[in-house]
Amino acid sequence: MSKTLVIAEKPSVAQDIVRALTPVAGKFDKHDEHFENEQYVVTSAIGHLVEIQAPEEFDVKRGKWSFANLPVIPPRFDLKPVDKTKTRLNAVVKQARRKDVTQLINACDAGREGELIFRLIEQYAGGAKPLGKPVKRLWLQSMTPQAIRDGFDKLRSNEQMQGLHDAARSRSEADWLVGINGTRAMTAFNSQGGGFFLTTVGRVQTPTLSLVVEREEKIRKFISRDYWEIHASFAAQAGEYPGKWFDPQWKKNPDDAEQRADRVWSEAQARAIADASRGQSATVTEESRPTTQAPGQLFDLTSLQREANGKFGFSAKTTLALAQSLYERHKALTYPRTDSRALPEDYVPVARQTLEMLAGSGMAHLAPHARTAIEGNYVRPNKRIFDNAKVSDHFAIIPTLQAPSGLSEAEQKLYDLVVRRFLAVFFPSAEYLVTTRISKVGQAAQAHHFKTEGKVLVKPGWLAIYGKEAADEVQDAKEGDKGQNLVPVQPGEQPLAKQVDAKGLKTKPPARYSEATLLGAMESAGKQVEDESMREAMQEKGLGTPATRAATIEGLLAEKYMLREGREIIPTAKAFQLMTLLRGLEVKELSRADLTGEWEYKLAQMEKGLLSRDTFMREIAAMTERMVKKAKEYDRDTIPGDYATLAAPCPNCGGVVKENYRRYACVGKPGEEACGFSFGKSPAGRTFEPAEAEQLLSERKIGPLDGFRSKAGWPFTSEIVLKYDDEAHNYKLEFDFGDAKAEETGELVEFVDEPLGACPICGAEVHEHGNNYVCAKSVPTAAQPVPSCTFKSGKIILQQPVERAQVKKLLATGKTDLLEKFVSMRTRRAFKAHLAWDAEAGKVNFEFAPSKFPPRKPAAGGTTKTIAAGASRTSAGALKGTKKPAAVKKAPAKKAAAKTAAPRKPAAGKAPSPQLAAVIGTEPVARPAAVKKLWEYIKAHELQDPKDKRSIVADDKLRAVFGKDRAGMFELAGLLGPHLG
Repeated sequence: MSKTLVIAEKPSVAQDIVRALTPVAGKFDKHDEHFENEQYVVTSAIGHLVEIQAPEEFDVKRGKWSFANLPVIPPRFDLKPVDKTKTRLNAVVKQARRKDVTQLINACDAGREGELIFRLIEQYAGGAKPLGKPVKRLWLQSMTPQAIRDGFDKLRSNEQMQGLHDAARSRSEADWLVGINGTRAMTAFNSQGGGFFLTTVGRVQTPTLSLVVEREEKIRKFISRDYWEIHASFAAQAGEYPGKWFDPQWKKNPDDAEQRADRVWSEAQARAIADASRGQSATVTEESRPTTQAPGQLFDLTSLQREANGKFGFSAKTTLALAQSLYERHKALTYPRTDSRALPEDYVPVARQTLEMLAGSGMAHLAPHARTAIEGNYVRPNKRIFDNAKVSDHFAIIPTLQAPSGLSEAEQKLYDLVVRRFLAVFFPSAEYLVTTRISKVGQAAQAHHFKTEGKVLVKPGWLAIYGKEAADEVQDAKEGDKGQNLVPVQPGEQPLAKQVDAKGLKTKPPARYSEATLLGAMESAGKQVEDESMREAMQEKGLGTPATRAATIEGLLAEKYMLREGREIIPTAKAFQLMTLLRGLEVKELSRADLTGEWEYKLAQMEKGLLSRDTFMREIAAMTERMVKKAKEYDRDTIPGDYATLAAPCPNCGGVVKENYRRYACVGKPGEEACGFSFGKSPAGRTFEPAEAEQLLSERKIGPLDGFRSKAGWPFTSEIVLKYDDEAHNYKLEFDFGDAKAEETGELVEFVDEPLGACPICGAEVHEHGNNYVCAKSVPTAAQPVPSCTFKSGKIILQQPVERAQVKKLLATGKTDLLEKFVSMRTRRAFKAHLAWDAEAGKVNFEFAPSKFPPRKPAAGGTTKTIAAGASRTSAGALKGTKKPAAVKKAPAKKAAAKTAAPRKPAAGKAPSPQLAAVIGTEPVARPAAVKKLWEYIKAHELQDPKDKRSIVADDKLRAVFGKDRAGMFELAGLLGPHLG
């Protein structure tokens, strides 16, 4: 009987599909890597199992970082398994190649990446020729059992998905071409002066970085200007109200965006206005008009990430993970990786059912609003909510019909955010009465105008769902701004300008990006779009997709192109250097976000069948060739750019030190020649920030700094020093690892810092010294020229900086807090540990937190490898960051165990009984060997039950040994006991 193979993207989704299909397709049997019944075989990938690569004849092994082998533009792409998931790939391919499997269903996530994951597996399973089995597409918006069954009733054809497949392939291949060629070309260019300076670029990540760099450049170049505002307080019969001066004749200046109607650029003029108005009566005119505020649209992924970042500080990556968990695990939200903010027009009944679920749920803070919407019949066809034209492959993120339980605090916050927006979108608009009051002081040409705006909430509408939080925004009173309730002014009344002051202010530079605002900028490819409809039009030309933007930001942070400070995202010197290079080489596609946005638009057109894959890939190949050619043929000494001039003088001649593309170099004193002093901007692959270069020049040393990499690729931490070279008659840059030899020259040490605590060995004071924390008696001092103590602990241990506060805690309590940034020298993986004083060993050691999992019980007669939490300390050696902690060196631990364990005597052989000898022979044998021989006999005679491999069906010889017709595999050793005399 033929069967259909269903391939999901993750094991959890495969299980959901099995649970949903069981009532309609029958019970499934569970196997190691798949589920199966009479109709279906259900298995899953674990994300990407296969990746593209250049064919063998085009793959550059040696000299790949050289211009000689660039560009690499293969005519086709081969596939290779992802190393970590080869076993899973083989299991899926085995099912796909089964002769009784005659059809495949792609049940991977409903999007571009899900399409690619399945198609690459299908291609790999076919080998040299296509697999040749028909394919259908399961397209799920929700993971509830009914939604899955509905999806199986509406499977899409392979032809319907061809556009999405082409776009997915093209995106993957374009990223490979630009990433491989761009990274190799820019690395080759930056490494021309010696060393190896890895410079990664990407089709989406680099234009995103350009947005952050451009914003930072505006901030750095911004020159703050002084301006004044004039604020008044008017005394009316009913009370006081504020007002702010403005010029009614003012017109917008296109050349100066900082001009405003309420700003005065001269202090004298501002004071003159204040003095002329103070104590004067005002003529009041007033206009009131009703206005409404509609609720926000439903969430797509990007708007949800922006809102969650602004409200809770969640990163885009965290929000996506939470939304995916609420969709996949809890079945509480619809598919989150969407760029749509509307629902299908036939979804009105489902929206009503969702409100009914919410109304009956235990969410006391939201259920009453759901009941209000049901009783008021708020859910009606409405193009702002239900519009097929605004729904792409997925609709907006909304709650499903399944009420969740057991949510984490973060999941609950995000679920509430989505539910509130879903409820709000059906509620009426909030209604306000907006009053604009003009208080005119003085007469005719000498009159000064003060504006006061009041905004009174008349009907809360959807704001009721947000409660006090929204009301506070409305009632937030600021001088002369919208928000406050205004005291009334009677007709003909002339309030007195009781207090009038000129307030000095400064213009501010544009704000740095947060993740929320950067996501918005990526969505519109850097265009400053405030209008909602215009934002929708720009979405197709954005950078990346909603599903990939979080990963793009995280990738830039991991590559140290950007860093987070609070909620701000700040570009590093490495980022500025890359953008200077791309601009200098005129690689516009990677240095201008709007140009890259065009590619995303073309991929969207391809999904719709409006652009051919060949046309797009030809454009990408041409752009790649152009980028490599620009780098290869660049023949000037430096890259033009906006470079810094350092304030600190040259250490050699006192001249001016300026930055160029590769170095900081002395250009000499005015009227004199340069002395030749310079140092590289990126020693060992780490780029100096300008402030760091200043410190290095002025203090002749800096650090310890992390982020360096050796030629072999190992990360390391070091101080940098400027030392005088007698041969060159100039200063040069050197790494200083604070070796013990340098610290033990016998030179007397004088401590100037405050002591950190008492030495745990001798009780003397512990101080900072060089790269270590040391006992005052462990180095030569005037009080004690000959050291008598050995206490020393590094300031940086396996890339983990150890702050003074932690050393104080260690000395006071015996151990530090749990530190999270240790990096194993062997595995390069991060690990967490306390630093603790080990009195028995006489040094600071690692102490690991107790495992969350119970220790394994040792086998009978064996030894346990589990270490009790109280004894889980392992030496950190001298803790200078250069030695591997013993805790991570597993091999020596095994050797030690071998030494201490009592040696085992080899088991003596015993003669088998006649019954057993008939099966395994008459030689004396130990029980384990007897069991092994018995298994050889069982397998040779195919005596395992085909339906249950753990059950052995006895033949005549085994029946005499077992004493019965069947035996379980775990019984064998026991059954043999009586037969080994």
